[in-house]
Amino acid sequence: MELFKYEKPLSLMSHAKRFGILSMILVLTSLGLIFTKGFNMGIDFAGGTVIQVQYDQKAPIDEVRNVLNTQEAYKGASVTYFGVDEEIVIKTKTSSKNVGTDIGDQVRELLKDTQGFKEVRRVDMVGAKVGSELREKGLMAMVLAIIGILIYVSFRFEWRFAIASVMALIHDVTIAMGMIVLFSVEVNLDILAALLTILGYSLNDTIIVFDRIREGIRTIKEPDLAGIIDESVTRTLSRTTLTSLTTFFVVLTLFLFGGEIINGFSFTLLVGVIVGTYSSIFVASPILMWLGFSVGGFRAKEAEKLKREKDKEKMRAMYEQGTL
Repeated sequence: MELFKYEKPLSLMSHAKRFGILSMILVLTSLGLIFTKGFNMGIDFAGGTVIQVQYDQKAPIDEVRNVLNTQEAYKGASVTYFGVDEEIVIKTKTSSKNVGTDIGDQVRELLKDTQGFKEVRRVDMVGAKVGSELREKGLMAMVLAIIGILIYVSFRFEWRFAIASVMALIHDVTIAMGMIVLFSVEVNLDILAALLTILGYSLNDTIIVFDRIREGIRTIKEPDLAGIIDESVTRTLSRTTLTSLTTFFVVLTLFLFGGEIINGFSFTLLVGVIVGTYSSIFVASPILMWLGFSVGGFRAKEAEKLKREKDKEKMRAMYEQGTL
């Protein structure tokens, strides 16, 4: 399906420097937010307690917040609905250091007089040490994913393609993290999963664009890489736009109607879909050009590779015919 039809290629690479400046500003701003404001670490990484409470009727969430704020240990606790209006989740960075103290009993005593209180259904605690280990393993997962991507793209394409794709991925994740900090999204395992999903989504988009560029180098009678990129990206623009819009509307639906529980996850994915689509065209492709990729050199290597394959086929045919 062709969403866009063009009589001539779009002149995208003529604006490469402008896109580069915009991306640099976004990345530097994101890094500034990360190092100055810092992440709002959730219980998964900072440690704390999750308490699920059930009510007979719609939970009086404002009343619950007011009651919890009367106790120093529970001030600033996050209180949200959990799937249905009759259940809420309380997240607090308080955890019991004494095995004889039951936080569930404390919360039950505090909330027993709130309207419609039924029971405390579960209490999950994450210690600070466990949170630190999860944080380190999460960071390691991202680093290993990026290294794996670098190796994969190097084998499938060429080292310049690999560097360009990894730089685009770092660009996407950095901006996504900057938006997380800007809007004080609580960072937990869901957010980590969203960031890893962004890596996969953005890489898929970039690989498709790079595949079309490589095909264009072989088939388009154009000596200039910028012209080949313009024509190749123009050809794949409809596909990229349709894929991105489809994903965007699905994630937007999750963000609007999925509830508080997956709000951070869907928000991070929304940012990732937008930035990932942008970077596949306006970041990865220009970087490939700036790294000095040689069209002539690539075509010479392809011709040599084709010659070797033909020689092997000729030798095999001679061997099968008994003339070798």
